[in-house]
Amino acid sequence: MTAGHSAAPEAAGTHTLSPGVFAWVQPDGSWWINNAGFVIADDHAVLIDTCATETRTRALLAAVDQAAPGTPIRYLVNTHLHGDHTHGNSLLPATTMVIAHEATREGILADTVIDGCPPIWHPVPDWGAVTRRAPDLTIHTALTLHSDSHRIELHHPGHPAHTNGDVIAWLPGTRVLFAGDLLFHRVTPLVFMGSLEGALRSLDWIASYEPQHVVPGHGAVIDAHTLPTVLEQHQAYYRLVLATAQKGLRDGLTPLEAARTCHLGPFTDMPDAERIVLNLHRAYADITGHAFDLPQAFADVITFNSGPLRTGV
Repeated sequence: MTAGHSAAPEAAGTHTLSPGVFAWVQPDGSWWINNAGFVIADDHAVLIDTCATETRTRALLAAVDQAAPGTPIRYLVNTHLHGDHTHGNSLLPATTMVIAHEATREGILADTVIDGCPPIWHPVPDWGAVTRRAPDLTIHTALTLHSDSHRIELHHPGHPAHTNGDVIAWLPGTRVLFAGDLLFHRVTPLVFMGSLEGALRSLDWIASYEPQHVVPGHGAVIDAHTLPTVLEQHQAYYRLVLATAQKGLRDGLTPLEAARTCHLGPFTDMPDAERIVLNLHRAYADITGHAFDLPQAFADVITFNSGPLRTGV
């Protein structure tokens, strides 16, 4: 694990991608430490995701207010259901409309982690004063937010990928794309609640937009020059997971046993390499058609990691 796991909220940085369009990046992007973003549009702001904890979400909201003092946040877009992108929803005023895919709303309403986090991570995150807040408006395929200064298109890839309800925020006027957790930059990807094949398909889908800047769900902002390399790395990792799963099933191995035989190669030193276990559980379920066993998957990743997963929240 890298030293970045102890990064405090104040280590986050606001990056101007084009006039009025900002990425808010938290190093090192590991467990529960996500990226967000915001767009200043006319007399209001649009927020892309919140954070896992009260402390981190309040730091994000302070960054919005610093960029545009006193500007109300009219819309909040959740790119998917996971708590590192949604727990802070409840800290927005009631006048802010929360928008997400319909599957994301279902997932937030079913979330139990926010009620009492099991000791999967160390330290167990201190959520602070956040409560469950599901989206007010849901989409199935696409939705466009219009203003005089920015057009923000929300799109679902049409299939499960990182989750069942992934949404990107695409600004065609500035060619900025907020990818959510469809992309991890220099952080091990995670697809245990989605689909390996779908995650692979989503890479070409993202490339088809030809963005100038991409804000991944975790890790540094990606520009047009580096995007092909990032996509190739994701593709290579997902194919490694699939190949390891196929061989493991042929050899009669469990996902944990298969993970122990897997040579991660160039992915060995990326933060959260233990995610190979969760991703293999997903691949096994996809290949066999069996149900994904979430408790067993996390028990196995803790065994593989020789203890709880490290986080700095």
